[in-house]
Amino acid sequence: MARNDALARGQLRWLPVAVLVLVLDQLSKYTAEHWLQPYQPVPVFPGFNWMLAYNEGAAFSFLADAGGWQQWFFALLALGIVVVLVRWMRLMQPREWPLALAASLVIGGAIGNLVDRLLWGHVIDFVDWYVGHYHWPTFNLADAAIVVGALWMALDGWARRETSAVNGEDGS
Repeated sequence: MARNDALARGQLRWLPVAVLVLVLDQLSKYTAEHWLQPYQPVPVFPGFNWMLAYNEGAAFSFLADAGGWQQWFFALLALGIVVVLVRWMRLMQPREWPLALAASLVIGGAIGNLVDRLLWGHVIDFVDWYVGHYHWPTFNLADAAIVVGALWMALDGWARRETSAVNGEDGS
């Protein structure tokens, strides 16, 4: 019975990582909101500033000027992604724990930005990386967790495909 329960849960034991990402993200945004002035960079070292910014769109401010409907679209998209990833984690085998950890990073980041959208109508960003006059779009810890988790999942998929090809498996 205990073995069946463990199989039914898959890799959901990694969800506390998502909670940790969410808590750290929200604490960092709260701190940024209280210590920084909007769009006033605070130099930390060459190539890095703290700068409070508000994003009503998605990555790279995609659809930021869309008139408001995009907030609900991105909120529903985040919820959909979270549901799909949690269901997927539930099906994962014990050896797939690194993939579950990556999914947890994406889940925590998605929920962190979802909280902002629902509470404030925009996402709070504060990390400003730059080289010369080129500034990467300002981001936050949730964004970083999403990118790291998504890249990790993509690399895992690529590695599995390569391993299957080396072992003569067709992947079906």
